[in-house]
Amino acid sequence: MYTLEVFRAVSSPQCSINAGDMYHSFADRGLFSAMHSLQCVLQVQRSLRWGPMASVSWLSLRMCMAHSSLSSTTCPNPERQEAGARKDFSSRLATGPTLQHFLRSASAPQEKLSSEVEDPPPYLTMDELLGRQRKVYLETYGCQMNVNDTEIAWSILQKSGYLRTSNLQEADVILLVTCSIREKAEQTIWNRLHQLKALKTRRLRSQVPLRIGILGCMAERLKEEILNREKMVDVLAGPDAYRDLPRLLAVAESGQQAANVLLSLDETYADVMPVQTSPSATSAFVSIMRGCDNMCTYCIVPFTRGRERSRPVASILEEVRKLSEQGLKEVTLLGQNVNSFRDNSEVQFNNAVSTNLSRGFTTNYKTKQGGLRFAHLLDQVSRVDPEMRIRFTSPHPKDFPDEVLQLIHERDNICKQIHLPAQSGSSRVLEAMRRGYSREAYVELVHHIREFIPGVSLSSDFIAGFCGETEEDHIQTVSLLREVQYNMGFLFAYSMRQKTRAYHRLKDDVPEEVKLRRLEELITVFREEATKANQTSVGCTQLVLVEGLSKRSATDLCGRNDGNLKVIFPDAEMEDVNNPGLRVRAQPGDYVLVQITSASSQTLKGHVLCRTTLKDSSTYC
Repeated sequence: MYTLEVFRAVSSPQCSINAGDMYHSFADRGLFSAMHSLQCVLQVQRSLRWGPMASVSWLSLRMCMAHSSLSSTTCPNPERQEAGARKDFSSRLATGPTLQHFLRSASAPQEKLSSEVEDPPPYLTMDELLGRQRKVYLETYGCQMNVNDTEIAWSILQKSGYLRTSNLQEADVILLVTCSIREKAEQTIWNRLHQLKALKTRRLRSQVPLRIGILGCMAERLKEEILNREKMVDVLAGPDAYRDLPRLLAVAESGQQAANVLLSLDETYADVMPVQTSPSATSAFVSIMRGCDNMCTYCIVPFTRGRERSRPVASILEEVRKLSEQGLKEVTLLGQNVNSFRDNSEVQFNNAVSTNLSRGFTTNYKTKQGGLRFAHLLDQVSRVDPEMRIRFTSPHPKDFPDEVLQLIHERDNICKQIHLPAQSGSSRVLEAMRRGYSREAYVELVHHIREFIPGVSLSSDFIAGFCGETEEDHIQTVSLLREVQYNMGFLFAYSMRQKTRAYHRLKDDVPEEVKLRRLEELITVFREEATKANQTSVGCTQLVLVEGLSKRSATDLCGRNDGNLKVIFPDAEMEDVNNPGLRVRAQPGDYVLVQITSASSQTLKGHVLCRTTLKDSSTYC
């Protein structure tokens, strides 16, 4: 009876019932059949009163079900502690709402304002959700999205009363923001956990117990496998569950393992202002959308980051304005498929206009219509501060309509640099990858971009040894590297991931030694061609945003040009264009003009001419 009511009520599109509350109410009454139903419903319900906070935690599972497989290893008398905790937990639930309360109060979900304070779940007090100045140590692995996720996670924890530390030894909480794109990335985390195990073991009994959490894509992909394999891990949080970190850590304080790996259809953290992890930074990442709908055969991202959803334009512009006010000189707009941005939050723009694709490109999904598109966002962001550079990554080649290219060409502060992931130079392999284009269409797009934006810097991604790749396919990829002559490249051997289409339908039949040999060949060719491409800058004057001292020389400074290439130059006095006669030394965040004297596949070198502004630099470059 209750099971049927659960499905009818919670599955209703008008329902805003908190499934987590219902779960615990059923637990108090021993209604395990209804509890099981809710475990299923929790996977699909998205309009929860507490959002991610309504997920099933290992604390609730253990307190409700005596035969839970997740047991505490930190309690000297586990049976007595568990009995006391269950009694306290049940007494809290007894005074909570009933099923009928949830059914009566069900109403259409309302948009939550960022200023609203959420009530704690019934099994925790507000005080238990506070960090009480416990120190958090954050380590980031993987892509730029993970860097931004780290800043989001820290913003949430900071508001809950946690402190940040850069000293691993004094940390009370260690959180690893992880990557799952390749097996090597995950192995790095397993190795790190082995190191941290010793640190946790040595923790003095007089100190607050050390808690360790796995955040991000690896938590989402492996879920309970992490908890089963490494009992020392206390917390799991997927990419859409960072708001739930205070609750998860509060649960972990009881000695239980806690997890939230539910993916969301609408979470963008639009109301969370990321906290910059480096106070001296000159640039920042701004997440504009999350997830990916492309479903390329090899890619794990749709399974660890979920479906595409975009932030409202207004919230993005607000964040960019704040970064400008803080003095930052460069922002990079981030997304797994950044140029497929589509903001549907404003009803008047939800018309029937279809998405414009690059010529010769197709999608793996039904053509999307309406919404504010990437060209509109790029236009608005570039107007916030004419002295702030704008970049974006990572795009898909299919989403480069002419209006985007025209905007990049016209605006001085939108960098003339485009990342154009090819993945392979073989049309046969591209079809197996479900990339939605042929080699010929890709090359035509490259020529089109270079016609629109003279001097544009191009970078790309390539995979060596994908399923079924022959030697002829590999040779075609080598020839594409020579034909396009990229300025930068990111090349990797194929690593099959579970859950992907390739895992279920293709065979990883290229031997590892062949993959590595082909990868080395691609890297060699890329470096040769990139050196040639970069050497065309020798003798030219380029605008460089200063980042700081060079890592290899205390007498040199380092920065990046418009094409995102690293530029090294001596730390010397120079003229300030805006203050004639004044001699200055460049500081991080300054724009300087550098005459290039030499180039390699990765770096340009030169001597500094003067300090300038982005607006005035067009006179010299």
